[in-house]
Amino acid sequence: MSENDPQNVPSQDAKFLSVDRRSLLKLTGLTAAAIGVISMSDMTTEAQAAETWDKTFPKSDKVDHQKVSFMNKLGILLVADVYVPKSLDRSQRHAALVVGHPYGGVKEQTSGLYAQTMAERGFVTIAHDASYNGESGGQPHFTASAEAFVEDFLAAVDYLGQQPFVDRERIGIIGVCGSGGFSLAAAEIDPRIKAVATVSMYDIGQGQRQGLAENLDLDALKSQLKEISVQRWAEVDGAERMMAVGTPEVVTADSNPIAREFFDYYRTPRGQHPRSTTAMARTSNAPMTLFWSFDKLAWISPRPLLFVTGDHAHSRVFSEQAYAKASEPKELHVVDNAGHVDLYDRVNLIPWDNLQGFFDQHLSA
Repeated sequence: MSENDPQNVPSQDAKFLSVDRRSLLKLTGLTAAAIGVISMSDMTTEAQAAETWDKTFPKSDKVDHQKVSFMNKLGILLVADVYVPKSLDRSQRHAALVVGHPYGGVKEQTSGLYAQTMAERGFVTIAHDASYNGESGGQPHFTASAEAFVEDFLAAVDYLGQQPFVDRERIGIIGVCGSGGFSLAAAEIDPRIKAVATVSMYDIGQGQRQGLAENLDLDALKSQLKEISVQRWAEVDGAERMMAVGTPEVVTADSNPIAREFFDYYRTPRGQHPRSTTAMARTSNAPMTLFWSFDKLAWISPRPLLFVTGDHAHSRVFSEQAYAKASEPKELHVVDNAGHVDLYDRVNLIPWDNLQGFFDQHLSA
């Protein structure tokens, strides 16, 4: 397989570190509940043809859809879905949005739903598979790289800016879950991004360092990094690649509510997709601990920020921290009766009018 082959997946005999979301309440997502082998047979299925609708949400009759591909500056081929309103006057230039998927997700899930819905509301949108995930390239697949994930957003901006019906001065971003943190980092270093909205945001770096804990337990972090270093030596010496799986394969009476919440999306027909395993190489989690997405938020101002979170989302702390550190203009929108995963696909809870109003205002002609 080539480096950019989107079908690169771990072999079926790879070792997997089964991680439920309870570990996020401790130090990191690396704390193992059990070690086992997960069948990856579904992942060997070839990607469906571009004209086949393989999304987890219904296709809109108000939007034109096209699958595209382009290179990022790291030489990785990205595969994405572009959504354009059928009523769009292509002789004019219009506002556009890049939409990023949750950590471990793919464009056929949440980000595609957001992209299609915002296209129904008048925006040109693109939802890409992050490097090393989904149909995008990167070898080996299911590697976590903050540098690549940030660069992916910039490459998507590049792509949009080359379209004759997109206004380069009116490009924004929506980042959902882990992509929220990466989208903020992209905007911190690229003023071409004129407005950013995050939804159910996770700071993946902080999550790897300390989970949802208020303060870093340095000794515990060092212990986790030591374990990863031992695993890295093992893989150098020929051991099977170990994967940290973000969503359990089964839930039991002992499973905590966070595990159940993610299971209900990623492991059921609601949001399940064969290219979304929620797995990342365990060894790649060590460099992810160096990722901070909130420390340079002041660099984004005076470009606006919107943080959307659920009132009982376990991830709410990330949006509140980012809002506190960000400079004006900024807005924190808390959705009533919503958890973290509710804002992935519960269309009656997602604040579409707020998102549209935010980008209509800040990406106006």
